[in-house]
Amino acid sequence: MLTLRDCIDFSDLKEEEILAIAECEHIPLVSALEEGESMVHTAHGRKRIACMIKGQAEMCERMGNTVHAQYLNRVHDAFIKRFGKH
Repeated sequence: MLTLRDCIDFSDLKEEEILAIAECEHIPLVSALEEGESMVHTAHGRKRIACMIKGQAEMCERMGNTVHAQYLNRVHDAFIKRFGKH
């Protein structure tokens, strides 16, 4: 039987990126994992993921949650570093 950890480890995304997708899309972690894994394999999908994470960081900043915004910006920067800017 596969666990959630197994699925995360088998994916091409980091756990933080999956959590950011779940937060942005307001969906469960497993759904975010499935959606993100599907998107990460195309340039358009990677751009969408990067925009989702950055957009969530900007929303947090506007809401005054600067600590979480900084965290999401680090997640975004690491994602861009791994996959490049598209």
